[in-house]
Amino acid sequence: MQSIHGEKSLNMARILVLDDEENMRRVLEVLLQKDGHVVDQAQDLAAARRILAAEACDLVLADQRLPDGEGLALVPECRAMEPPVPVILLTAYASIDLAVSALREGAFDFLTKPFNPGVLRGAVHRAFEHVSLLRENLRLKNELVRLNATGDLVGRSPAMTRLRELIGRVAPASATVLITGETGTGKELVARAIHQSSARSSKPLLIVNCAAVAEQLLESQLFGHERGAFTGADRAHRGFFEAADEGTLFLDEAGEMSLGLQAKLLRVLMDGEVMRVGASSPRHVDVRVLVATHRDLQRMVAEGRFREDLYYRLNVVPIPVPPLRQRREDVAPLLEHFLVQVALEMKVPRRRVSSAALARLTNYDFPGNVRELRNLVERAYILGRNELLEAEDFSLAAEPASSVAEDPLGPVLSRLPESINLREVLEDLERALLHRALEQSGGVQAEAGRQLGLSRSDMVYRVRKYGLESETR
Repeated sequence: MQSIHGEKSLNMARILVLDDEENMRRVLEVLLQKDGHVVDQAQDLAAARRILAAEACDLVLADQRLPDGEGLALVPECRAMEPPVPVILLTAYASIDLAVSALREGAFDFLTKPFNPGVLRGAVHRAFEHVSLLRENLRLKNELVRLNATGDLVGRSPAMTRLRELIGRVAPASATVLITGETGTGKELVARAIHQSSARSSKPLLIVNCAAVAEQLLESQLFGHERGAFTGADRAHRGFFEAADEGTLFLDEAGEMSLGLQAKLLRVLMDGEVMRVGASSPRHVDVRVLVATHRDLQRMVAEGRFREDLYYRLNVVPIPVPPLRQRREDVAPLLEHFLVQVALEMKVPRRRVSSAALARLTNYDFPGNVRELRNLVERAYILGRNELLEAEDFSLAAEPASSVAEDPLGPVLSRLPESINLREVLEDLERALLHRALEQSGGVQAEAGRQLGLSRSDMVYRVRKYGLESETR
């Protein structure tokens, strides 16, 4: 039978009857069942605590004198539950001091034995109404948090409506979520919205950018290390997984993790255990993991640069975040949002945007997505001289490059309708770009990778793939 957390009659409660006398437990059970309640029985405090830990009870009827203690001891424990569970104390040894102590501790009511059945039923009814009201208020507060949590996910397009609905569905679960999308689309905002809409919202949300931390340091930051694990480790360090216990850990750009770190991450997801660097035994953690990447993980799996088992473990619930060019109707509300946000941050009056500038922005492709729009608004506030911002204030005076630049596919398309090996064409283009970047960077792989927008691991992989090691230093 379900408690009030599930679907059931509003007049039916799950009640724990705690009394060391079997006859009294049976009398209370029959009386309560006549009103449609579900009854669990316990003969001492230990049994009651086991039931409360396993079942979602709505109310406790507890005798004061028990073989292993006093029923009053349960009152603060039940008040600390989320939501609180009311306790009605029953005793054959009533006194003013006991009644005062019970109410001071937070007991819902205090009845003496022998009790009047009508009085008992009335007390149970009032207690259940009280707990139902508390839980309904909690549900409404959680719903309000869920609705407000996606506030920064601005947009009225069908794509954004679907995204918010998907966040609302996945947030209450504890499943791993893989958030994909181009750079600047707002993947971190999606992760924050999921956390804030979940039952873990009161616990930490920790964010780690896997691409911004060196591999050796990233392992220590994620999993922690013991004292003496390596040179300079003069004390033990708790990693992000331990720090996020009972909360959420967001791994941004997880596609940049090495295969070794991927194996460690897989273990945490499978077993809930982390192994500190230099440790001999694992530590258990309860962490919900959210992962984001702009990489094509399936392609990386095929190329042997991402573990297939980890990919399927991460991809439990995929959430793709659409690029801004695919939801142009969101440019205007996003623009309004950033105009207010930047004005508050810079402590200046809010500015307006001309219709010509809005039209230009709406037709712009935004390769940097929402982040680029935000940066353009900040630039306009800094460079714009007038209260009304024009297109040139956003550095959009010229037509988008895509409309005026020479078609880079021209030389290739000119060979049609001859047959073309697309793979060879793409590889030739990639090799030529790598050669040019290495040449311009003096053979420094890191600089060449930066020019091409490649991560360290991607650059090393491609240099080896095309046999360009001799051009590096």
